[in-house]
Amino acid sequence: NNMNKFLEKLRPLSGSEAPWLPQDPVGMRQQLQEELEEVKARLQPYMAEAHELVGWNLEGLRQQLKPYTMDLVEQVALRVQELQEQLRVVGEDTKAQLLGGVDEARALLQELQSRVVHHTGRFKELFHPYAESLVRGIGRHVQELHRSVAPHAPASPARLSRCVQVLSRKLTLKAKALHARIQQNLDQLREELSRAFAGTGTEEGAGPDPQILSEEVRQRLQAFRQDTYLQIAAFTRAIDQETEEVQQQLAPPPPGHSAFAPEFEQTDSGKVLSKLQA
Repeated sequence: NNMNKFLEKLRPLSGSEAPWLPQDPVGMRQQLQEELEEVKARLQPYMAEAHELVGWNLEGLRQQLKPYTMDLVEQVALRVQELQEQLRVVGEDTKAQLLGGVDEARALLQELQSRVVHHTGRFKELFHPYAESLVRGIGRHVQELHRSVAPHAPASPARLSRCVQVLSRKLTLKAKALHARIQQNLDQLREELSRAFAGTGTEEGAGPDPQILSEEVRQRLQAFRQDTYLQIAAFTRAIDQETEEVQQQLAPPPPGHSAFAPEFEQTDSGKVLSKLQA
């Protein structure tokens, strides 16, 4: 068939044989161009099918990892709400303490500082299993991806294995980095809230304005929550980017002229024919 004829023309380039140059370079280039276009046309349906099947399996991986990131978002929302309730300073009781004597205000502020330390530490402990679950999920689902993609990927088993290992390593590192960043954000939140309560003066027999203090707490918590949401969203985008890159490596889309066709205008015939053979 045409494929065999095409490969037969290129066979002298393989092994240790001397480079072969056509007697009629222009005519040979034109003939190879025509035959290459026919080869591309014949390969296109198979490449399109492989690209679609591999992409479908990679989309499955993205959907499998989605619940883990949603768990992270839900935990952040839940724990921030818990912190908000524990640090509420606009209730009647806290208002009376803050607006009362210096000793009452100082005692309340010290208690709020203790709550900050306790509940941010609890936040860390409760969040940790969800982050670990994400890492375990990545390892498990990427291995499932390996098994499901193997029958469809045109890539060799060795190349497929390398791509899957690299994907697993990259996503695992990104997941651990996300967890570490959220832990750092919590440390920063603890320090900011502690300073907010410690730095509020109780001079002249009056405590801090409870409305101002409450608004500062709200803003700190909102900033933490928003920043953490953005980091989780960035991690989700990284999953998309990494899996798209794997799809390009394992089953690229059907060849377009600019991406696949060799550069026939090159003057080095050896390079031209090497590209054709590839």
